[in-house]
Amino acid sequence: MRLAVREALLAFRRAPMLSALSITTIAFSLFAFGLFGLVALNIRNALRTVEDRVEIRAFIADGTGSEATAAALGDIGAFPEAASVRLVSQAQALDRARLELGEFSDVFEEGILPASIELRLKPGFRDPATVRAVAKRIEVYDFVDDIRFGEEWVEKLHRLRNIATLAGVALGLTFATVAIIIIGSTIRMAVMARSREISIMRLVGATNGFIRAPFLIEGFLKGTLGGVLALVLAWVALGIINRFVVQAAFFDPWMGAVGVLAGACIGLAGSALSVGRHLQKV
Repeated sequence: MRLAVREALLAFRRAPMLSALSITTIAFSLFAFGLFGLVALNIRNALRTVEDRVEIRAFIADGTGSEATAAALGDIGAFPEAASVRLVSQAQALDRARLELGEFSDVFEEGILPASIELRLKPGFRDPATVRAVAKRIEVYDFVDDIRFGEEWVEKLHRLRNIATLAGVALGLTFATVAIIIIGSTIRMAVMARSREISIMRLVGATNGFIRAPFLIEGFLKGTLGGVLALVLAWVALGIINRFVVQAAFFDPWMGAVGVLAGACIGLAGSALSVGRHLQKV
C-alpha cells in the first residue's frame, strides 16, 4: 500500500500539468453538481418554511362553554400528529384580522369573527392525507361549526415537494454520472501515458491489483482535491449570489464534508471503471 501511495504521488510530479487539468476538470464538474445542490437545498428550506404554516383551524360555535373547549384542547393536543394547539378567542381573531387586513379594518366589528382552535402539525404529518384525516377527527366535536385547512393549497405544496425531490434525484444522478465519466477519462489518459511502464511491470510479474492500486489512489486524491476546490468555488458563487441577487443558505459543515467525500468516491469509481476497461488494452 505504501508503494502504491508513493506511485500515485509520483504521478502528480511526473505530469503536473495533466494532474492540474484533471483536478480542475473534476472540480468544475463537481462545482456544477454543487450549484445544483445549493439550489436544491434552498428550495427545500423554502418549502420547509412554507410547510411550517400548514395548520388546521376549527371554528367554534357561539355559546360553547369553556369547559368543553378546554377538554377538546386537551384531547387534540394529545394527537400524535399535533405539534401545538391553541385557542383563539373572538377578540384575538378580531385583532389579528385588523392587523393582517388593515385596509378592511372598518368592516370588522365586535363578535363578527368566531373563536377557533388552531392546530399545527409535526414535520412528517403535513401531507394531504394526514391533514385530511386529522381534520375529520376534529369535526366529530359537536361545537365545531366549520373546519378549514386549505386542502387545495396543501395538496399543491405536497405535489411541488414531490416534484422537487424527483427532479433533485434525477439531476443529481446525472451530474454524478457526468463527473464519473470525466474522471474516468482523465485516468484513462494517465493509463495510456504510462502504457510502456505498465507493460514492463506485467513482464516482471506484477498483478492487475498491484497495477491498479496507484491509479485508484490517484483517482481518489484527484476526486478529493476536486471536491475541495468545487466546495470553494460554490462558496464564492454563493457570496456573489448573496451580494447581487438574493440571500441563500450554504451547506452545513457535515454536508460540505459529505460533498468532498462524494468527490473522492466518484474519483475512485471513475478510476476503477477506467482502469478496468482500458488496462486490458495496454
